[in-house]
Amino acid sequence: MNNQGCNIGLIGLGTMGRNFVLNIADHGFAVAVYNRTTAKTRDFLDNEVGSRAVKAGFDLKEFVGLLRRPRAIILLVAAGDPVDAVIRELFSWLEPGDLIIDGGNSHFTDTNRRGKFLQAKQLNFLGMGISGGEGGARYGPSLMPGGPKEAYDRVGPILEATAAHVKGDPCVAYLGPGSVGHYVKMVHNGIEYGLLELIVETYDLLKRGLGLTPVELAPIYDRWNREELNSFLMEITAKILTRRDDRTGRFLVDMTLDKAKQRGTGMWTSWDAMDLQVGTPTIDVAVVMRDMSGYKEERLNAAQILTSPAPSFQGDRQQFIGRLKNALYAGMIVTYAQGMALLQKASATYDYRLDLEAVARIWRGGCIIRAALLEDIRTAYQTDPALPNLLLDPYLSRAFLSREADLREVVKTAASLGLPAPGFMVTLSYFDAYRSPVLPANLIQAQRDFFGAHTYERLDVPGTFHTRWEE
Repeated sequence: MNNQGCNIGLIGLGTMGRNFVLNIADHGFAVAVYNRTTAKTRDFLDNEVGSRAVKAGFDLKEFVGLLRRPRAIILLVAAGDPVDAVIRELFSWLEPGDLIIDGGNSHFTDTNRRGKFLQAKQLNFLGMGISGGEGGARYGPSLMPGGPKEAYDRVGPILEATAAHVKGDPCVAYLGPGSVGHYVKMVHNGIEYGLLELIVETYDLLKRGLGLTPVELAPIYDRWNREELNSFLMEITAKILTRRDDRTGRFLVDMTLDKAKQRGTGMWTSWDAMDLQVGTPTIDVAVVMRDMSGYKEERLNAAQILTSPAPSFQGDRQQFIGRLKNALYAGMIVTYAQGMALLQKASATYDYRLDLEAVARIWRGGCIIRAALLEDIRTAYQTDPALPNLLLDPYLSRAFLSREADLREVVKTAASLGLPAPGFMVTLSYFDAYRSPVLPANLIQAQRDFFGAHTYERLDVPGTFHTRWEE
């Protein structure tokens, strides 16, 4: 620590904030910290900071006074009103040219609003998505910053030092202007929803369809993780399936209630995809299934009324496990394809000027959706930066087509067993719709014109037309 003050400040000493402070300090930067709860700040100083270059302010004036000018402050507080509240409280102590970085899961429209407001106050603002959870914050997250380039350049060395690194590349990049950082993080979380849904559908088919126990399931996911499905989500799935419950001695996953919660980022992805008219059905159905899981009592009642034979798989079990692995890989390709297509459209619509190769690069490490597949996705955008859909990349299209039959068999098996697999089903339908030269939307045009005089277009003549269909 020198007389010029701390390199950067951080407000919010929750799980993410505490770990990110330690990460920054371990890379040789002096950090000032502040938390509304004084006891939490003292606990952090007494039990975690040690000899690191970390100073605490116990009110905002003291905190801001610890920072070198022009100041840079990261906010890691709950999204929504708390972010606005902290910004308002900081006004009294900041000066023109100071920088605020919102590192929470803020909606991108809030980031746009805050950026314009702070710009009018001569303050700089970055919206920065952070992925990786507690471990990522501590040892290297994926960071997705957006806003003024000159603001990023000021803190770039700190962010690049603290981010995860893959093959020497930091998992952070300046993504573009405005709210692009939080938009990319939103889509990251939407992809995460889709991938999780596909994985849990494989679990359900193996557990209820084939009758496998956690003892039998864990090695399957562990093996898949050591092969082409290598990813953070596959890794943790294998680990979860081995964990015993301290209270009962049973496998903890079997003692966990089947009601999944959500914080809204998957839903936000679906909302904006619909606004931009980009199809993201794998992500959409993942959001729907989270909602369906919440109706536990209603589902229990429905199970007593809407009875059907218990699922009984009669085929070759090892062959089906292999098919399921291939179907999951095909589904992963499509889920990433939907998310990246949304980013492509959003970039053009919101003038983000996104480099999708850079997005794939910074997602390779530190974040929740990191996967070996992202190397191939990165290569696809290196080859064709304007690629409209990953399914059009020569390598990835061959990878999907070689597994298409397995995906179809998995969908048929799920349907015959009466087990819900909407992620796989809608993924296959997305593929079939995307590669179809003709869709039945001509009849929709005619129907809309029939009941609402909405007009229609023709194949043979340009323009719009209306017909009195009953004449």
